[in-house]
Amino acid sequence: MQIPQIEIRLQHAKLNIDADIGKQNLQQPRPTVEMEQVRPEQHFTTSRGQLNINQDRVWDALALGNNLETMKKIYSMASDIALRGLARIEQNGNRMADIHLGGNPIAEMAREWQRTFPEFDFRGEASVDNIDFNYIPGELSIETIPGRINMNVGVNRPIHHYERGRLDIYIGQYPKVDIIPPQIDQLV
Repeated sequence: MQIPQIEIRLQHAKLNIDADIGKQNLQQPRPTVEMEQVRPEQHFTTSRGQLNINQDRVWDALALGNNLETMKKIYSMASDIALRGLARIEQNGNRMADIHLGGNPIAEMAREWQRTFPEFDFRGEASVDNIDFNYIPGELSIETIPGRINMNVGVNRPIHHYERGRLDIYIGQYPKVDIIPPQIDQLV
């Protein structure tokens, strides 16, 4: 004899998940840079040099100098020249007094006679160094203003855009249990 059996059929539940990935857009704008260049400046200030030339000693050597200086020289030499002139007159007188010794002192004195007075030289000394040069250089002033770069940097925030994805969770198959009783057709 066969023992009737209960048949149990089991159907599991199925979960379905539909998921779409979200979309993300990320942008990083470049920083904003404002740049200004200030050029360097230089200012030059100059004064002219000065050359002084003094030719007084040249004119003095040519006897064309300052009248006051020339007269001072003549005045300071006059007494000495006068004494020399007196000495010469005395010599000439002595020579004439000795005429009895022979010779012709008057003719000799006429030959020696000059219109100029060589001992009365009021000119200055002639030299190649009579010109005085004096140079005063000009001044140079340099003022420098250094250049620079002014920078203004602005950092821009990133641009972030996110679209959420889709997530659907649903039951694709419900669970179920089927219990099938056995057929009992037995006669007793």
